[in-house]
Amino acid sequence: MLFESSRIVFKKMTSDHTELYHTWRNDIGIMQSTSPFLDVYHLEETREFIDHVILGSPSSKSYIIVEKESDTPIGIISLINIDYKNRNAECIIDIGDKNYWGKGYGTEALKLLLDYAFLEMNLNRVSLRVFSFNKNAIKLYEKVGFKHEGNSRQSLFREGAWHDIIHMGILQNEYLQA
Repeated sequence: MLFESSRIVFKKMTSDHTELYHTWRNDIGIMQSTSPFLDVYHLEETREFIDHVILGSPSSKSYIIVEKESDTPIGIISLINIDYKNRNAECIIDIGDKNYWGKGYGTEALKLLLDYAFLEMNLNRVSLRVFSFNKNAIKLYEKVGFKHEGNSRQSLFREGAWHDIIHMGILQNEYLQA
């Protein structure tokens, strides 16, 4: 199966995942390093976001990352802003269960998603944005083969300081040669 590795499997995100995603979305410790907005959301706001933005968009594909042995949902991974004509998309990954942080699940999930993007969808380019203070994520993206493409300087204000948003990308031929 394309969406499966030795430790994880992707399951298509559905509205049944609303409460789980709501828990992750309202955990400031998780969102601190991945979301530009540190708001607390009501369940109905999360439901609307999932129904209209995640599931209702023809230009996105979202999956719940599930640890196979325990059948535990541990995060979400998405391709968004898919541009079929120009063969590119943006990816987002959040490991929502902190018990799985730092154990290689993000790397494994990102490789599965890139396999799908480049080998099945035949995309030419996948990009992402990461906050400059999120050193672990930057290291992960570089390890998988993403290249730094630029910065949006001082675009994020966190904990009393300005931070850059780093733009990274990987091309199909770079990924296949790695």
